[in-house]
Amino acid sequence: MSDATSSLHIYNSLSGKKEQFTPIEDKHVGMYVCGPTVYSNVHLGNCRTFISFDLVYRYLKHLGYSVRYVRNITDAGHLEHDADEGEDRISKKARLERIEPMEVVQRYTVDFHQTLAAFNTLPPNIEPTATGHIIEQIEIVKGILASGLAYEVSGSVYFDVQKYNESNNYGILSGRKLEDMIHNTRSLSRQSDKRSPQDFALWKKAEPQHIMRWPSPWGDGFPGWHLECTAMSTKYLGEQFDIHGGGMDLKFPHHECEIAQAQALNQKRPVNTWMHANMLTLNGKKMAKSTGKNILPNELFSGANPVLSKAFSPDVARFFMLHAHYRSILDLSSDALEAAEKGYKRLIQGIELLADLPISDKSSTDINTHISSYFDAMNDDFNSPVLIAQLFETVKLIHRVKQGEDTLSKSDLEKLHKAVHHFVLDVLGLTLTSNQSEDTYLDKALSVLIEMREQARANKDFATADRIRDELLAKGIQLKDGKDGTTYGLSS
Repeated sequence: MSDATSSLHIYNSLSGKKEQFTPIEDKHVGMYVCGPTVYSNVHLGNCRTFISFDLVYRYLKHLGYSVRYVRNITDAGHLEHDADEGEDRISKKARLERIEPMEVVQRYTVDFHQTLAAFNTLPPNIEPTATGHIIEQIEIVKGILASGLAYEVSGSVYFDVQKYNESNNYGILSGRKLEDMIHNTRSLSRQSDKRSPQDFALWKKAEPQHIMRWPSPWGDGFPGWHLECTAMSTKYLGEQFDIHGGGMDLKFPHHECEIAQAQALNQKRPVNTWMHANMLTLNGKKMAKSTGKNILPNELFSGANPVLSKAFSPDVARFFMLHAHYRSILDLSSDALEAAEKGYKRLIQGIELLADLPISDKSSTDINTHISSYFDAMNDDFNSPVLIAQLFETVKLIHRVKQGEDTLSKSDLEKLHKAVHHFVLDVLGLTLTSNQSEDTYLDKALSVLIEMREQARANKDFATADRIRDELLAKGIQLKDGKDGTTYGLSS
């Protein structure tokens, strides 16, 4: 294990502060992340969450931890209004398209996997489905009923929030007070079986028209949305585990209910560290499937959308998302993506120079300070924007070495090469690919301009020579005159 593991601090949504990370079991980490409800194509806001936790997963592995990463697929039980009313989202899609619910699940699960693969995310160790764990969910409902913190009405089973709150804190994660929730809630409709509006379903009776249904001790029905994650996380990670992640929008009620369920069942707080990734907005407005204000990843990659100026590659999109801290709101726009594209190319082109840098007898700078800065950034709650900034400092050093302004010994160059590649490829999950066809045409075009500039200088037409140099610099391309001729690079 690296010494850096003892320095890792993570912002815990439960305590509201950064805490030193110490896993329950030495050298092992259990991490659960709420996955998608597969009733439509995954949108970029969802992708940002999964890219954020891919970064967490990658860095924990880089530190030497053995990580069991569990991310579920919700393929039943998620009702339209994230509550206990409305139609099952997958059943509704199946009914509208006149296909089987599992056809909907298969179609959008494939889309989800293909999209995350395009973003170069690592697959989880286990990807359980809600429908594959009905038995476990029924057993949990039985256990909570036995604890006296749930009640059955007409084939449905509800969690008794008020009774739970008598000896526990419902609102411990979100900071909400039950008294305030009760005061601000309308009275129940006559059709509701709940004793209180705050109660939530553990098991719902299936009406005759409900397609997805399973037999249970309380009659045919389906599991509550919150119950699924409790069943799957505890099965694969135990009654207590290290990290639970998801989008900020899941903090309440979903994650709050997960804590209540697990506490009622096992009399233990289930998770040590809760992590929440913030939202992705589109030109300053919330991005969501339900509002239609979103861009699908394929529309971003192809440019076939009415919002952005052009197409952007998955690498650029990933780099753009990692350029903001996972707990910060990030706004998607053409200007922001174009800036990220320039930055990504500058970073990759700088790193590609590492293989051809001149070697000196000794180094003029301390390489360890660069490498330590990478760890310092990531140990501070996975601060990817600071890591990227430190990598750009290294790119500046690379250019100085190339130009003879700084020197690196063979051992330091090898050490730097290894560290940079680890953090760029293994931690940030970027790829060292550039558009070769673009680069080839750019080389040809610039070679013509360089020849024209050389001819102008030979003719003592220094005004034209300087104009070519200055115009290129204004476009972000720097000409570099050396004893072997003129080369170019992206200006830093």
